[in-house]
Amino acid sequence: MLYNSTQNNEKVVSSAQAIAQGISEDGGLFVPQSFPQFSLDDIKNMLPLSYQDRAKLVFGCYLTDFTKDEIADCVDKAYTSEKFESDNPAPLKTLEYNSNELNILELWHGPTCAFKDMALQILPHLLTKSLKKTADGTKAIILVATSGDTGKAALEGFKDVENTEILVFYPENGVSAMQKHQMNTQKGENVYVCAIKGNFDDAQTGVKKIFTDPANSEALAKNGMMFSSANSINWGRLLPQIVYYVSSYCDMVNAGKVALGDKINIVVPTGNFGNILAAYYACEMGIPVNKFICASNSNNVLTDFINTGVYNKNRDFYTTISPSMDILVSSNLERLLYKMSGNNDAVVRDLMNKLKTDGVYEVSTDIKEKILSSFYGGFCDEENTKATIKNLFDAQSYLCDTHTSVAISVYDSYVKETGDKTPTVIASTASPYKFSKAVLDAMTNEALPESEFDMVDMLYSISDTKVPTPISELKGMPTRFDNVTDKDEMKLTVFKALGIN
Repeated sequence: MLYNSTQNNEKVVSSAQAIAQGISEDGGLFVPQSFPQFSLDDIKNMLPLSYQDRAKLVFGCYLTDFTKDEIADCVDKAYTSEKFESDNPAPLKTLEYNSNELNILELWHGPTCAFKDMALQILPHLLTKSLKKTADGTKAIILVATSGDTGKAALEGFKDVENTEILVFYPENGVSAMQKHQMNTQKGENVYVCAIKGNFDDAQTGVKKIFTDPANSEALAKNGMMFSSANSINWGRLLPQIVYYVSSYCDMVNAGKVALGDKINIVVPTGNFGNILAAYYACEMGIPVNKFICASNSNNVLTDFINTGVYNKNRDFYTTISPSMDILVSSNLERLLYKMSGNNDAVVRDLMNKLKTDGVYEVSTDIKEKILSSFYGGFCDEENTKATIKNLFDAQSYLCDTHTSVAISVYDSYVKETGDKTPTVIASTASPYKFSKAVLDAMTNEALPESEFDMVDMLYSISDTKVPTPISELKGMPTRFDNVTDKDEMKLTVFKALGIN
């Protein structure tokens, strides 16, 4: 299995190179040259397997320059019951809501209570093995832009990992108080956290500029270092997300929700498009999917793109109660465009250049029709996000976070619009306790306490739902990082943190 850059088909790398490097020198993203295929018999053989054994099979298809023992070592270290509360890190929970059956794929049982743990608990193991194969002795400098969850999950995954340093940038006023506290109290000798004066797109653009400047790479190389990424632009981040969609289909069959071979729908709340792209890639491998339902918040650039074929980031940016989706530049959409254009790197280069220079592009009629045949785009505003949280709790005593609420609301609208009753999996991306203030606002009209941890206690008293241990343990932890920088000073901040002049 080899990988191309979405912007240069002449760039061909191994999986270890793709993971170690993170992003191509030309600015493109690495994608597999083809997708391994699972027959129905292959899926049938996976039904009795554990999540971990399913993961080993999927990884083995893509990481052909890794040995079986290397893959097993990565999986067994990442997906433990100590880290994910049980032997199944991605359980399905079935509910009834508005006469629809919801199969909630809970992806937030890991050490930072967000779906990013599913990838970022294994990425450090994949990366260190990749470095030994491609650049032994080189220290990896992990640069991360986060809208909230990726930052903490990456910090937790990479803390004190040998031959790595990790630097995380987040928008100063664009994450929840709990997300900020999680990052700024992070332990580890090789971690650094800094807020930027700007939004997530500013942070993401800044990181990409640092990555793709040859002078920066040369400066690191002189010091025995190289850049890599823990964002979903890194193939090592996206691949583990494919696993939980493959596994969820197996669980749906085992639970009698569908017969083997029957199609499901998949609903994903997303801003950067990586999580739903992983579902699409699972389908490309043979998992039967009828529709991918892309759920956005008020920053509905993806909804408009799916419905019109026009991607336009020149619009108002909203800071919402679902901050992990407050994104106007959806990086992983580039990978879908590459696939939908027939792996045409020239088309992708042209579209990405237009996005960079004009902030807008329009795909061909052919690509638009292909996307519409597979994807449905919808969005949910703040009012409906809150209403869905309360209504679902009142109906089922199930407490969800603001991002999962967006997904459920959009799915409800989809069913009303289309009448499609295909059994559906809904990705639940975070614990409600990561967004206690917003969830409390939805649940009660009472005055809220000022302290984030008092809000956690209040939410527990109202809902009688378990407070995750990683959240409760944060109380009283001292702040280590209170740095803030201008978005144009990110490079200087990185070099200063690394001790490079």
